[in-house]
Amino acid sequence: MLTPEIKDKMLAVMQAGVDRSEATGFFRTALGLFYLSSLMTKDTLDFKQIDRDYNRFIYHALGKGHTITSILQYMSGAKVVPVVESKRFLKSFGQLCTEVPVESIPFLLGLNLGVAKDISKIDVRGPVADYIERQRQLREEEDLN
Repeated sequence: MLTPEIKDKMLAVMQAGVDRSEATGFFRTALGLFYLSSLMTKDTLDFKQIDRDYNRFIYHALGKGHTITSILQYMSGAKVVPVVESKRFLKSFGQLCTEVPVESIPFLLGLNLGVAKDISKIDVRGPVADYIERQRQLREEEDLN
């Protein structure tokens, strides 16, 4: 799943960030979106192995203290919204990560929020849910035109 080619793509998206903070956000978001999209399969998944592979890659890319779980938590919080609204991120992600269509970002973020709600029983209303709703409204407006 997490091939050397995919790893290179994630690092290339990261390099589109203009500073360390933005680059880290780009990496987290790109990798999180790829992870979530890879779960959309009928195949039986070995989550222990998948998470181990992701965590090893994340450790090498970002260092200690970052895991796929922390990335998914990041993606359910307010800090992800400026990333998914960034033209630089969207251009880089769209060009490099063709396996995950840019149009699927709201769906994948919604999927992540749904899982977060089921696991932690938290209220998922907030900036990410607002972003998803704005994207839905934009799509509906485009469909009318």
